[in-house]
Amino acid sequence: MMKMRNVLLAMAVIVAMALLGGCSGTDSTDADAGADADTAAEAFVFANSGAYKPFSFDEGGEIVGFDVDIANEIAQRLGRTPEMNSPVPFDSLIQGLTAGKYDALVASHGITDERKEVVDFSRPYYRSGAQIFVADDNEEINGADDLAGKKIGVVKASTYLELANTLTDEGNVTTYDSDVIALVDLGTGRIDAVITDKLVGLIAKSDSGLEIKAVGDVLQEDEMGVVVQKGDTELLAAINTALEDMIADGTYETISMRWFDENILGE
Repeated sequence: MMKMRNVLLAMAVIVAMALLGGCSGTDSTDADAGADADTAAEAFVFANSGAYKPFSFDEGGEIVGFDVDIANEIAQRLGRTPEMNSPVPFDSLIQGLTAGKYDALVASHGITDERKEVVDFSRPYYRSGAQIFVADDNEEINGADDLAGKKIGVVKASTYLELANTLTDEGNVTTYDSDVIALVDLGTGRIDAVITDKLVGLIAKSDSGLEIKAVGDVLQEDEMGVVVQKGDTELLAAINTALEDMIADGTYETISMRWFDENILGE
């Protein structure tokens, strides 16, 4: 009788352990899933074109630049890990954002009413302007009034595309994936002028030794903002706070000086 009770007791212990093991396995899976979700939530996924020196460009197989430094600093202040999804063609960036591929675009997007219809913008994180560049030996173009009938190069989907179309004849605007490629094309004679960000053109001239020059006044003042999905008010507020704090404590100026030797916010 005692022997039978011992056998029954042993069987009960085995069954109990199996049940506990099964519960433990379920808890472990749930915990792992929760950990994965937490890890994903901690990432700050951002994108840029990687073709807009010195804001984002390839250096030894790594995308670096002013925009990258700003995005990394924002991520740190949000308590999240920066995860860059770049390079992405500039004209595809907003489409990718609205499709949920990224949390934000830190990619030198000018703040425009048209873009505000589909995305939301942070406060401006730098200011610049549209500038005409021509070849050094070009004496015909000295400003916007001289662009009528001329061939103009601009980056696809940039705010300068619409501007260029108002300054020359239909069909005379050529679009590029990169400002630098457009500026190099000035030397081939394929185009007569390029409209791009003033800072980008001046850096390209200095770094690449391009025989180009800026002519005329800045065509329009631009304010650039970090882009988030329409209605993502929580992330937008957090990014704005991070930017304000960066500006207040001098971190923004340090980053700006690293790339431009000046504060490009203009405040």
